[in-house]
Amino acid sequence: MSAGNSSASFIPLSVDFSHSEDYVIYAFHLAFATCASVLAGSVLAGILRTRALRAQNRFVFMVNTSISDTLTGLSVYYLGLFDVQEGYPSRNGTFHVLPSLLGVNILTFMFAQFDRYCAVCHPFFYDRYISRSVVIGVCVYCWFHIYAQLLASSVVPVATAAQIYAFSIASLQAIVLTKVVMTVKLYVVANSQLKREPPGPDKEEKKESLRIIIVVVITFLILWTPSFVNIIMKQVSRYGLVFRNEATNAFAIMARVNALSTPALYLWGSPTLRASVWRAGWGKVQWTR
Repeated sequence: MSAGNSSASFIPLSVDFSHSEDYVIYAFHLAFATCASVLAGSVLAGILRTRALRAQNRFVFMVNTSISDTLTGLSVYYLGLFDVQEGYPSRNGTFHVLPSLLGVNILTFMFAQFDRYCAVCHPFFYDRYISRSVVIGVCVYCWFHIYAQLLASSVVPVATAAQIYAFSIASLQAIVLTKVVMTVKLYVVANSQLKREPPGPDKEEKKESLRIIIVVVITFLILWTPSFVNIIMKQVSRYGLVFRNEATNAFAIMARVNALSTPALYLWGSPTLRASVWRAGWGKVQWTR
């Protein structure tokens, strides 16, 4: 194989470094990929290494999103550093395998909201029927739903794949609406319910879990919605924005920032988790001069 053909087999970088902002873009993605994967991975390790946290359903949901966030952070080493364009037409794409990691989080957050609502407003039903194995099954289903749909799109004819894609967009709209309604309902109803409970560690745990899920979901929607709206605009009109690649897609970058903000908000909202993450790894780091 000639030298020219050999070089053509390599995927080019996301920027050509012909402008000063190219260096900023490349450095940003390199730093973001490292920070997101390390932070989300730390949260994941902290929960898995602490039996008391693994036993709580809300932390099982955190494990699910932390796995997705860790993989999302690692995916930026490819999506952000190389010339990749997902969607139609695709260029050096991953058949939506990597972008779909955010879809896992969307479903997980929705089920986590229902979980917290039942735990606070229907505690007897929750304690009897919502076991840890049920929550683990729900988390596994989130992965199965997203990637089974993706697999179906890749093996059927193009016309059928287009129909599946249209159905997935409609489903996402329904899920987003559900998440918004559940966020409002959690804040209003659950807050009122908690005021009637006597003071104690159980009440404080419920308040902490509600605060985390509400803030995380609101942040997720703020960062993810622009990308979602742009995708819809491109499908139904000519007004959607088209970017050179994933590294310069401002909306996709905003959506991926959730891989960093979500574990950061987990740590902000839970002192127990902070202590576990510190014991699991960061506390063992020796800082030397």
